[in-house]
Amino acid sequence: MAPLVEAREVHKSYWLGEKEIHVLRGASFSLGGGEMASLVGPSGVGKSTFLHVIGTLDPPTAGSVFFDGRDAFSMSEEELAQFRNRSVGFVFQFHYLLPEFSALQNVAMPGLINRLPREKAEALAREMLEVVGLSHRLDHKPGELSGGACPDAEATAPARRRADRQPRRGDGRGHPSAARRAESAAGDRRHRGDAQPAAG
Repeated sequence: MAPLVEAREVHKSYWLGEKEIHVLRGASFSLGGGEMASLVGPSGVGKSTFLHVIGTLDPPTAGSVFFDGRDAFSMSEEELAQFRNRSVGFVFQFHYLLPEFSALQNVAMPGLINRLPREKAEALAREMLEVVGLSHRLDHKPGELSGGACPDAEATAPARRRADRQPRRGDGRGHPSAARRAESAAGDRRHRGDAQPAAG
């Protein structure tokens, strides 16, 4: 049985003027269904670059990334965008929320993009906002919220979720309890079969 996610000998380079900067040199990784993993290391070693590659946001210079045995970068740009929307959840170091929309609207956005009925998308968004302790902030804009909650990827309950940093409280400390509650709620929805796809 193929791993859920697999990276094989991934290389990634960038050009700075005439100088080639090698960030990843043959990185390999695999993760099975139901498993969780953390990528740790000092700043500047390529953690975010690797996450961007295995999340299909950035193609590798060499090597391959597979999801359920399928080479992700053999897909067209349109297919990749649809794949990310339906199958991959992202929790970024910065929240990338749309400032003109409320918390509820931001969290419901992936489902609306995927043409879920508004009522279902908003119901799932309310559920996850409650999980991370923001049920009383549904109508607040991002500028009125602390940086602590990142429920948009959690609300969509994807099979694959990657995070550039641990979700954090406004006071700068990690918020593992919220992450665990979100993971538990996402798992419950997957078992019920009503999981909503995630934005890419």
